[in-house]
Amino acid sequence: MRRPSLEVADIFHRHGAAWRAAHAGHLSLGQLKVMSAIETCRTAALGGHVEACEDCGYRRVAFNSCRDRHCPKCQSAAAREGLAARQTDLLPIGYFHVVFTLPAEIADIAYQNKAVIYDLLFRAASETMLTIAADPRHLGARIGITAVLHSWGSAMTHHPHVHMIVPGGGIALDGERWLSCRPGFLLPVRVLSRLFRRLFLDKLTEAHAASRLKFFGDHIGLSERGAFAQFLAPLKKKNWFVYAKPPFAGPEAVLAYLSRYTHRVAISNSRLIALTEAGVTFRVKDYRRNGEERYRTMTLDPGEFIRRFLLHVLPKGFHRIRHYGLLASAHAKQDIARARELLAAPQPKVECGGSNSADAAAPTDWRPPCPCCGGRMIIIEPFERRGDARAPPSGSSTRGARAL
Repeated sequence: MRRPSLEVADIFHRHGAAWRAAHAGHLSLGQLKVMSAIETCRTAALGGHVEACEDCGYRRVAFNSCRDRHCPKCQSAAAREGLAARQTDLLPIGYFHVVFTLPAEIADIAYQNKAVIYDLLFRAASETMLTIAADPRHLGARIGITAVLHSWGSAMTHHPHVHMIVPGGGIALDGERWLSCRPGFLLPVRVLSRLFRRLFLDKLTEAHAASRLKFFGDHIGLSERGAFAQFLAPLKKKNWFVYAKPPFAGPEAVLAYLSRYTHRVAISNSRLIALTEAGVTFRVKDYRRNGEERYRTMTLDPGEFIRRFLLHVLPKGFHRIRHYGLLASAHAKQDIARARELLAAPQPKVECGGSNSADAAAPTDWRPPCPCCGGRMIIIEPFERRGDARAPPSGSSTRGARAL
């Protein structure tokens, strides 16, 4: 895979040290670790190995990845690996894309309380979907949900929202039938929005009463119960944004979507255009516009770019991909099997490398093929962190040795 001409790592390398010094004492340990991981990813600092082509003998040096979930380079590979696990869960029906978004007022305090409020967002959104779907006035069924948290907008501003992938139907509450939703329609958005608003505000009020929320700066006064109740009052009348897109065109489209969304980070390297004296220029999408006007470029001071990127570092151990209902891990296999039985659909065959072998569940080798002949590259020698690979034995081909 060809390396992008500009990466987030390049911006950190050039401006990260000065930015860290200017903000010393104001950065979390998690943010510092993310910067360090991205800066050292696929460099000699993390060690690596020497690869050789089985056919022509071409050799190259490949450095190890940091595997940090905020790293643009690592998450593209992680998304590919995660798809195999989800492929067998897909049912041969239409899937819907539903988005639950927190209002700006909540997003302001969410940054100071990421673990609590992001968790409440997951819980309120999933409970809303499961409750309305189970209501006999709507679908009257148990549905499955894959939910993914995104905390950013296109310009990397703080914009917490949850994307959900939901099959267009579910198992009847008596467990004896599969109930499909109406064509092109899953659940009423207005009903979802109102229940989501009520559930989230109730859970947020409970968290405040239990002293689970912390407030700083302009929001420090919200620590008092009366002030917090006054802060929430207008939000009880405001329309909360819930959006349901038309169904995907088959399981393949669902997988394509999941590959883009489940392991996405605040900005991908492919969106970066230039790093100049003017700042960092990158592509953004303006959702308020249509057509070609929706896509434009933005230039930020490097320090502001770094600040916005680090806004989206998640708390340690926080799960940003969660499954509910039929897809909840405890009973997912049994529920999916039952759904397939009710749909009279065959069990999927897990494929790996084009064959249905017994070891099909083994992880796919994502190493790029040999650039000379297209052959398979194999590891012939590992080397430790900050170590250098030994010189190849005398007489061996060393054409094109390089770092990936």
